[in-house]
Amino acid sequence: MRDSKAQILMTMGPVTCTKEIFSQLVDAGVDAVRLNFSWGTHEEYLKYISVIREVAKEKGKNIPIIQDLSGPRKKDLIGHSFDKSEAHILTAKDLEDLDFGLSQKVDYIAQSYVGAAGDVLRLKREIESRGAKTPVIAKIERREAVAGVNSIIEAADAVMVARGDLGNEVPLEDIPLIQKDIIEICNRAGKPVIVATQMLFTMVQNPIPTRAEVTDVEYAILCGADVVMLSDETTTGKHPLEAVLIMEKSVVAAEGRLLAEGKLNLRPLSTLVV
Repeated sequence: MRDSKAQILMTMGPVTCTKEIFSQLVDAGVDAVRLNFSWGTHEEYLKYISVIREVAKEKGKNIPIIQDLSGPRKKDLIGHSFDKSEAHILTAKDLEDLDFGLSQKVDYIAQSYVGAAGDVLRLKREIESRGAKTPVIAKIERREAVAGVNSIIEAADAVMVARGDLGNEVPLEDIPLIQKDIIEICNRAGKPVIVATQMLFTMVQNPIPTRAEVTDVEYAILCGADVVMLSDETTTGKHPLEAVLIMEKSVVAAEGRLLAEGKLNLRPLSTLVV
């Protein structure tokens, strides 16, 4: 049985989509699963969802599924980045994927490249028009989103500090400060906040993380993050189980300090499931 209170969110991919491997990851500390719709097909995600729900049922555990919509992105030398030429944040692909996700009763919809509260409200209207009430996670990864973060947090049900694309928009040295500010605002608003991207990135190749990576995970928890996320580490990485185990240990260590100081006050994602 795991010891930490903050949740570990993993992104499922080719190396973790079997029932055997995913079961091990849940035992190691995984609480929720992100499905990244920038990649893959609906057929593949049907398989992933089936595996998640089979394991959850066997273990008697609620494992929320987050559908992460692609948003307007374009291919570049480093992979994908925000396509500023798109007129709307919700693309035709996003709406097709949304129909699929709602048909599968995913627990959350994460919205990429949010620029203002209006983007979140439009997605909520699209969800409601389809007869659902699925909570929305606003991803903060644009300069405009940082500037309007208070109204975005008010409109959203939860927030993700998506440091990957955010690092393309703001100076790298500003990211820890922005992360801390967003966490504090979410804490005051009572909204769950996720810290994501490259938390244990070297573990894609190496079985042991760097000292800086462990510090990064613990810093997020000490700042008040409710959820920490793994991306490449659990989609294509060579050591997904080790990454989850290290993240769990790091979270427990940081929470020990918060407990000692009487500051542990978490808002787990599971409290939002409708």
